[in-house]
Amino acid sequence: MERVDIVIIGAGVIGLAVAYSLSDRRRQIIVVEKNPSFGQETSSRNSEVIHSGIYYPKDSLKAITCIRGKDLLYELCSKHNIAFRKLGKFLIALDRIEEEKIKSIYENAINCGVDNLSFMDKKNFKKIEPNIKAETVIFSPDSGIIDSHSLMKFFFNSAKDKGADFIFSTEVKAIEKNNANFEIIVKEPDLSQFSFQAKYVVNCAGLWSDRVAELAGIDTKEFSYKIYYCKGQYFRISNPNKFNIDHLIYPPPTRVSLGIHITPDLGRGLRLGPDDKYIDDIDYEINHEDKTNFFESVRKFLPSLQLDDLIADTVGVRPKLQRSDEDFRDFIINEEKDKGLANFINCLGIESPGLTACLSIAERVKSFIR
Repeated sequence: MERVDIVIIGAGVIGLAVAYSLSDRRRQIIVVEKNPSFGQETSSRNSEVIHSGIYYPKDSLKAITCIRGKDLLYELCSKHNIAFRKLGKFLIALDRIEEEKIKSIYENAINCGVDNLSFMDKKNFKKIEPNIKAETVIFSPDSGIIDSHSLMKFFFNSAKDKGADFIFSTEVKAIEKNNANFEIIVKEPDLSQFSFQAKYVVNCAGLWSDRVAELAGIDTKEFSYKIYYCKGQYFRISNPNKFNIDHLIYPPPTRVSLGIHITPDLGRGLRLGPDDKYIDDIDYEINHEDKTNFFESVRKFLPSLQLDDLIADTVGVRPKLQRSDEDFRDFIINEEKDKGLANFINCLGIESPGLTACLSIAERVKSFIR
C-alpha cells in the first residue's frame, strides 16, 4: 500500500495555504479535493476582504490568526504580485446604540493589539465619502481587498512546484487509524475506490470538515464540532460610478455576521453583503425577493441608493461552529491526540476571517508536524 507523509483533505484557501507552507521535496504530500478544482466553495464565494482583526475577543484564535495573517498576506501579495488594494475601512454608526457598539469594537481592537484605529470627525469623513451618511466613524487603515482566486492559484502552483500532488474529483470515504499511520480510503470519479497510508492527516474540508472528523472516529456532538451552514447573499450596484465609494463601509456587526456592508472590488465595482441565514442544506440560489431587504438596510447609510440600482450577484455558505443562538465560537485548530488520534489535525469552523488568516492558520498546522 502506498504511504505518504501528509494528506490534506480539502483544497480551499486553507488547504492550499497549508499545502504551500508544508510542501518541500523531503515530504510527500497529497491534497484530496472532492470538487473538480480548488477553491470552489466558501473560498470563492466571499467578500475577498483582508480584515484587520478588530472584532474578535482578545487571545481568541480568530483574533490572533487574523492580526498575524493580514501582515503575512500583504507581504506575500507584494512579493509575488498577487492583486490587492489596501483600501482602509470605515466602521460607521447612525445613532447612539450603534455608536456604543462601534466604541466597544474600538476598545476590543486596542486590547487585541490593533492600535492604529482612529475616530474621524463627521465633516472630514463627509469630504472623503460624500455619499455615506454617518454620525460616528472609526477608520481602520489595515483593511483591504484581495484577488482570492489569484492567491489560491499561487498556493496551488507553488505547492505543486515543491512536489505536492493534488487529486481532484475524489472524495474521502473512510479514515482508519493503523498503528502509527492512517489508512485513507477514497472514491474516484469512476466510483472505484483505492486506499493509501499517511503519517499525518490535516482536515481542511470546510463545509464538510465535521464529516471528515466523524470519519476519523470523533463524536462531533460530544465535542461540539458540528458545522452549521450559514448562507450569505450578495447584491451588486449596477452602476458603481454613480456613488464613487473608495473604501470599505461597514455598519456595526450582527451577532452572527459582520452585517451587510459595501465592498469595492478590484474591478472598481461595488458589492453589498453578505446577509446571514442559517440553512439545513447547502444552497447557492439567490432569493431575488431579498433585494428589498438589502436596499432598505444599505440606504440607511447610502441615502441616494435606489432599488433599481441593485442586481443579484452571488451566494456563499459559511461553515460555522456557532449555532444561531450562540454569540461566539472560535476556530478549532487542533491536533487530536487527546482523542487517541495523534497526528490528526482538525481545522474546523474556518469562516471569516479565514481568508485573512490562511497563512497564520497554516503556521499553526505546521507546528504540529514533527
